[in-house]
Amino acid sequence: QEWLVESGGGSVQAGGSLRLSCVASRYTFSYNYCLGWARQAPGGEREGVATIYTGGSGTFYADSVKGRFTISMDAATKTIYLQLNDLKPEDSAMYYCAAESQAGCERAATRGDFNYWGRGTQVTVSS
Repeated sequence: QEWLVESGGGSVQAGGSLRLSCVASRYTFSYNYCLGWARQAPGGEREGVATIYTGGSGTFYADSVKGRFTISMDAATKTIYLQLNDLKPEDSAMYYCAAESQAGCERAATRGDFNYWGRGTQVTVSS
C-alpha cells in the first residue's frame, strides 16, 4: 500500500481550474504531519507549491501560487487537496504529493525538499 496517492490532474485551458487529491491513508492526521505539494516541469527544477499541517495548525504557499491555489484537507478521509484556479501555461508540470518533517514544513512549501513522495499527477495548461 502506497503512502501517498495522487489523482485529479488533467489538461485545461489558461484561466481554468483543477482540483488535485492525495490520499495519505497510512498517516494519522492528528499527529500533525506536514503534507503538501511540489511540482516539476520537464527540464525544470523541482519547486514547492504548498504545505499543510494535518493537525490544522497552518498552511504555507510558494509566492508563485499565492491567491490562486488553495491547499486543504479532510482528516476523516485522510486526503489533502490542492485547488488550482486561474491556471497559467507556466503551471504545467507533474504535481507530486509529498511529506516532510514538522520543522521543515514552511521551507518545503517553497523549496520542494520533501522527504517522501507520491508518484505524481500531470497538469497541462494550454494558452
